[in-house]
Amino acid sequence: MELIKRIKQAEEQAQQIVEQAKADAGKQAEQGRQRRTQLLEEAEQQRKKATEAAVAQAESQAVAEVEDLKAQAERQRQELRDRVGNKIDGAVAKVVDYLRD
Repeated sequence: MELIKRIKQAEEQAQQIVEQAKADAGKQAEQGRQRRTQLLEEAEQQRKKATEAAVAQAESQAVAEVEDLKAQAERQRQELRDRVGNKIDGAVAKVVDYLRD
């Protein structure tokens, strides 16, 4: 009789241990899922920040390049005006001389 009681108690304890192990495994699995979700969210935020930083840097570089190109174009126009201005003055003088003669 005593042996049967001990066997039943051992079975109950074994069942409790199995149930506790299942519960612990479920908790650990849930914690793992939550941790993965958190890591994914953090990675997404970092990706967005990196993208925003890259876009801001590209915009800044583009603005600087546009300003440089505008300045270069203005210099080239001025050089062209200077070269053409002298030629125009010479051509006008030749035409006026030709008309006077």
